[in-house]
Amino acid sequence: MQAHELLKQLRIPELSEVRDYFRSLSTNTLLGMGAFTAVTAYWFATRPKALKPPCDLRMQSVELPGGEFARRGAVLNGGPLLSHFYEDAKTMYECFHRGLRESKNGPCLGSRKPKQPYEWLSYSEVIERAEHLGSAFLHKGHSKDRDPYIGIFSQNRPEWTISELACYTYSLISVPLYDTLGTEAIGYILEKACISTVVCDVPEKAKLLLDCVSGRQHTVKTLILIENFDADLVSRAQQCGIDIVSLKDTEVNKPRIVCSNLCITPVNAVDACVCVCAMMDTTFLVWFLTGNPKGAMLTHRNVVSNSSAFIYVTKDVHISYLPLAHMFERVVQGLILVHGARIGYFQGDIRTLMDDLMTLKPTVFPVVPRLLNRMFDKANSPLKRRILEFAFRRKENEMKSGIMRRDSVWDKIIFKKVQASVGGHVRMMLTGAAPISATVLTFLRAALGCQFYEGYGQTECTAGSTTTLPGDWTAGHVGAPLPCNDIKLVDVAEMNYYATKGEGEVCVRGPNVFKGYLKDPEKTKEALDEDGWVHTGDIGRWLPNGTLQIVDRKKHIFKLAQGEYIAPEKIENIYIRSEAVAQTFVHGDSLQACLVAIIVPDPDFLPGWAKKRGIEGSYEELCKNKVKKAILEDIVKLGKESGLKSFEQVKDIVLHTEMFSVQNGLLTPTLKAKRTDLRKHFRKQIDELYSNIKM
Repeated sequence: MQAHELLKQLRIPELSEVRDYFRSLSTNTLLGMGAFTAVTAYWFATRPKALKPPCDLRMQSVELPGGEFARRGAVLNGGPLLSHFYEDAKTMYECFHRGLRESKNGPCLGSRKPKQPYEWLSYSEVIERAEHLGSAFLHKGHSKDRDPYIGIFSQNRPEWTISELACYTYSLISVPLYDTLGTEAIGYILEKACISTVVCDVPEKAKLLLDCVSGRQHTVKTLILIENFDADLVSRAQQCGIDIVSLKDTEVNKPRIVCSNLCITPVNAVDACVCVCAMMDTTFLVWFLTGNPKGAMLTHRNVVSNSSAFIYVTKDVHISYLPLAHMFERVVQGLILVHGARIGYFQGDIRTLMDDLMTLKPTVFPVVPRLLNRMFDKANSPLKRRILEFAFRRKENEMKSGIMRRDSVWDKIIFKKVQASVGGHVRMMLTGAAPISATVLTFLRAALGCQFYEGYGQTECTAGSTTTLPGDWTAGHVGAPLPCNDIKLVDVAEMNYYATKGEGEVCVRGPNVFKGYLKDPEKTKEALDEDGWVHTGDIGRWLPNGTLQIVDRKKHIFKLAQGEYIAPEKIENIYIRSEAVAQTFVHGDSLQACLVAIIVPDPDFLPGWAKKRGIEGSYEELCKNKVKKAILEDIVKLGKESGLKSFEQVKDIVLHTEMFSVQNGLLTPTLKAKRTDLRKHFRKQIDELYSNIKM
């Protein structure tokens, strides 16, 4: 049988017929087919693969036997809790020296001056400086058994980390201070810990410390200043019985004490206290309504176990700008240093952070929700919204399949500027410290195209207790228990939450749980029960896939006059979804039957938002009650759509034009609301609102 007859029987066209068919097509059709073929071929060649998750994402935690409904992260595969990841890194001192070996004495800590490149200290230079500074501490009479506490009062910079490493090296204990605590709280901490030596960065902070101790009994003997200072400051300090010396002189003027016999060892020191973290009003996701700050005593085991838990997730080049006075940033730094990676510090001004990011080009970028909200607002301008929405949906579909990347066509065309704004090389981001809107988190995950995790925790658990896992890019939960701790939920009957229903107060137990509060057994007993569980005051719910969702607050709830319980932060997190709203503070108390709120309208969005409703004017003009009614209606509508009960909705609001900030004392350094200070600051407006409400 001839070939052409066989082709006819098989109904397969001959080559000449195929050629004639294509000749009959129009040029536009051929170009379209060619483009489609090229795109299809490119897609198959560059088709991304989903990141392999560390466990079955359909069940990310497993219930432990014992009847307490406690759960453990499935990543452990039934194994014990993690206290360390590397055998040669069981203390923070060992973690740093492991980094020296891993990096082969590479660059370690970097800083820069305006419009200058980063300058780097090597691992060996950092260790040498830390040993010299630690030796000076010993010469001043400090030791692990007598006068072990060293205050650190500084902005993030290499000297901060060098000072803490000096403490690690000679078994001393760092006590970070920060200026937003206020003079009374700083004075209380100095007295409580009997601190005699404080490392300060600038003369202004030294003056603040002198204000704290002036006219009262104190234990401070020496202030070590990083920056230059004048004779007037020395004279004023001497009047308080305090010596001021420069860090440079301190490092070189005393003979170095060899640390081989004095440094901490993994045999006897993993449970030695490594730092005392002062907590005022709020630290991470837990609130404490006390007048004086508490000092959470954290050990090497605490910090190493918490850093080790995140080794499942990442390693690399880190931008340090979140306050080192809090544990979130210190745990991230521990993770970076144990791998021999680099830490570049910002210049000290959050307004120049973007310039630092562009210069450093970090691969690791920890963030807080407030910064993410601003990034989201800037990216979602009204002119670009439709295009962004279309591109976002395409990338969101990939994320649902576990794929996270920044090389798609949408990245190259639409999201390139967003990625460039954080340096263009970020591979991993982690958000914590406060709740983040699911809308904002999902959008930025798609736009930035990097592994983007959400964590939950508190200082009493070193920093983190849960985190989302690689491959799970869904929002609306805080992930599974970290490999270093178990989590259980306990009944909160007065709020109708029961552990049998998978709801209740979040409790944490594991190697990352703190020893207690410094010299405060009563507060320790309140937070830490006899079985070693920390009671966080947060209300959680287990989701079907074994992840934890934070749904309420126990510590910050209050009753209205009619006896209804209110969790104000839950309401605030709903109201800030309004495009017109940047910040909100919801207030109520047991003497009132309803809620009121202070609203800070968003200056970027308010004019356009108001214009759509037929209201025009400058930002200040609009805030003078022109848009008050419209904003109140909008947030109440959002509340109703989100399931708020009528008594959970505010009855009246005040519009305020100044943002709550660290500088004006209304936000903590981790950008959470200082509720007590907000109440005091807006007392007059709150009273006026209630006086005008007719119930």
